[in-house]
Amino acid sequence: MRKLQQLLLLFWTFFKIGLFTFGGGYAMIPLIESEVTLKHRWLTEKETLDLFIIAESTPGPVSVNSATYVGYKVAGLLGAFFATLGLALPSLLIIIVIALFYDQFMTLSWVQAAFYGIQAGVSILIIAAAIKLSRHLERNFYNIIALLVVVGLQIYLSTVDFTISTIYFIITGFVLGIVFYGLNNIKKGGSSK
Repeated sequence: MRKLQQLLLLFWTFFKIGLFTFGGGYAMIPLIESEVTLKHRWLTEKETLDLFIIAESTPGPVSVNSATYVGYKVAGLLGAFFATLGLALPSLLIIIVIALFYDQFMTLSWVQAAFYGIQAGVSILIIAAAIKLSRHLERNFYNIIALLVVVGLQIYLSTVDFTISTIYFIITGFVLGIVFYGLNNIKKGGSSK
């Protein structure tokens, strides 16, 4: 019975996240953190930061990867299934309804106005999530330089209307992390001899 309650709680938690978040995976990060870390305490703040790093670095949307991981951690394979289903189901249902009535739906002026407002709200959610997650980032030379370089490049590339996949930023950070921390460990090992 307890297992069933856990599965239903996972499903309901991620269903609410999927239902009330507009703008995709990044916009869901604050809600996922709030529900998973603060409300249910399924993960610590450090584990949540690691979760988002891993979820972004692996194939698939960050929100789906996060739901799958949390569900698995809390209740195994069935937990992963129910959490992922809960997250995806609202979007699926909404997309089906919109697809059925798309032409009529988009001609309504209040719907178009709502989408403009939602875009602004999503931008704020993403910025807030970035600020909140950056508070847990270890403050060292490498992390600060990497953060400034990536933010600077993103701003520059968006002003010149040039798009580049975020995977290249992730790969660059991965390689620089190996080089920086590898050299740092070699230096520490060499100085201790």
